[in-house]
Amino acid sequence: MDTLTRDPPASASDAQAAAEGGKSDGGNPLENGDRGSTASGRTASAAAAGVRAPASAPAAAAPSPASAAATSPSARTDMPPPPTRAPWALPSISVGGAAASPLATSPSGGSAGSGSVRSVSPAAGSHFPQLARPLPGGAAITGDTHDTMSPTAAPWALGGAAPAAAAPRASAAPLRRPGGGGGGGAGRGAAPLVEAQPSMPRAAPPAAFEVPAKRISSEEDLKRFLEGGTAKDFVAFVLSLNQAVTGKALSTPVQLSRPLAALVSALDALRAWVDEIPPTQQSLRYGNPAYRTWFARMAAAAPGLMRDVLPPELHGAVVELTPYLVDSFGNATRIDYGTGHETTFAALLYCLAALGVVGDDDRVALVNVVFEKYLRLMRHIQTTYWLEPAGSHGVWGLDDYQFLPFVWGSAQLVSHPVLRPSSIHNADALEAFAGDYSYLGCVAFVKQVKKGPLFETSPMLNDVSGVPSWSKVNAGMLKMYQAEVLGKFPIMQHFLFGSILKWV
Repeated sequence: MDTLTRDPPASASDAQAAAEGGKSDGGNPLENGDRGSTASGRTASAAAAGVRAPASAPAAAAPSPASAAATSPSARTDMPPPPTRAPWALPSISVGGAAASPLATSPSGGSAGSGSVRSVSPAAGSHFPQLARPLPGGAAITGDTHDTMSPTAAPWALGGAAPAAAAPRASAAPLRRPGGGGGGGAGRGAAPLVEAQPSMPRAAPPAAFEVPAKRISSEEDLKRFLEGGTAKDFVAFVLSLNQAVTGKALSTPVQLSRPLAALVSALDALRAWVDEIPPTQQSLRYGNPAYRTWFARMAAAAPGLMRDVLPPELHGAVVELTPYLVDSFGNATRIDYGTGHETTFAALLYCLAALGVVGDDDRVALVNVVFEKYLRLMRHIQTTYWLEPAGSHGVWGLDDYQFLPFVWGSAQLVSHPVLRPSSIHNADALEAFAGDYSYLGCVAFVKQVKKGPLFETSPMLNDVSGVPSWSKVNAGMLKMYQAEVLGKFPIMQHFLFGSILKWV
């Protein structure tokens, strides 16, 4: 395991500056968090998130209304606009009636108030409830709901619906513990975008195959898709795979059918080509042009690779399945990769099921062998050619590139006798189990590529660790995948439709 680097704690003057207006030279807190920010950057992030200074800190003299208006950041024209807050931006925290330090941390560590944690506040007007975590010793956790963004907040959070307008900081209401005080289940009040039950697609090859094409060109098109039968069938497929791997580690013995063995061999060949095509020397970290060479070789070989997967009577489907395979590995023009490309690979697996190439008995192997092989190939590509994240939330996302491993990976951990969501903060647990559970493997990879404490580099993952059970994490991840991937036009505008995955 790589040794994590930690920044020195902020000085008292930095914390006081954050409490008195967030006047710090830390820059954009999202950027700082992604790169392992300086102490002043952390102070700026805390101030931007609305974290208050300790109650014992000396209060500054109250400015007159005129002087406040003249000196406030909103009244000045020489300052850049403040960064947009993420929907799960951190609220203020108070312990025993006194506000916690701006540098209060979660179980991942930190230098401020002992036992303090960070919790999540949804966007104003969002129907997603809040996530709260109890402090050791039963200390109270309070947080305000002041926020300015409308994107989706974490759906595993508990509590009531968010207020219609931002609440004043002084009137912050106590948060309920997860699963307690009438909070309901994970994602209470947040229905999934697509209602579906776990099921595999009915094996029904079309009369004629066609080259798939993009059909979602507007928000109205996306709405049609989400309300149609194709989206329901695809979500049912994701749920079916999720159900199949619940409680099953990657090491669970499975039998590979001939088509899946051929698909695994294809992924192994693509990985070997990465080693044969080294990155070119350049000054920029991201977007190595050698990726285009690898991509061109992959695209040229893709029809033959798909033909090896399909039985002879379905070779006509090569023309339709090849674009799904090619688009699963990113975009050669932009040299980027993201959750949309990952979803395209899941769509390829759906098409194989809809053609009858794979069935119910293959579900565990589809996730724990085939998809895991694809995931590790993409990590190798990312760390070799450093593809740009496509549509990433940056520090405020689960991961720059992946989402489904957190969905199916949390299902693998349901009812585990030892591991809990908080186990991601245990270095020994990650080292021992990252190779056996996709969720822990994702966290270990994040810690490998992002240097710094997890609560800074990945606050979303850090907050999820406070959820009491893997079943609640899994339920929230399923809803969040729909909201943050299937429900986002910038991602789904590139989705492909043909005779198997039909446009509505």
